[in-house]
Amino acid sequence: MPPAQQVFRVTVRGRFHELTDASRRQLAAAADEHEIFRSAYTTEGTFVYDARLDFFNLRYEIRVDAGEPEPSELAGVLAQHEAETFLRTMRYGHRDLKVETVDLSALWLDAEERRN
Repeated sequence: MPPAQQVFRVTVRGRFHELTDASRRQLAAAADEHEIFRSAYTTEGTFVYDARLDFFNLRYEIRVDAGEPEPSELAGVLAQHEAETFLRTMRYGHRDLKVETVDLSALWLDAEERRN
């Protein structure tokens, strides 16, 4: 039996910064595919932004083995690393990254307790 895991939804928010003309064209052409209403938290990450090309977020579902010290912090670090790798690979200039982590396991426990 695999070890129990905690599930986190991690949002990495930031601002585009010094985008090249080619990046702007690419992002603008695909903006409809990256709107907030089409987004989800996924293991590979979902890139969300609008046509203004100002702010963006990347949404990740991160699973951390139970028993890890500081699992929420670890989930945030893993998601930020993934986001930075994605942005660097795509050559999207960015700044002001902020990470928000929500422990879904805790939400499920809270919901269960309210039912009882």
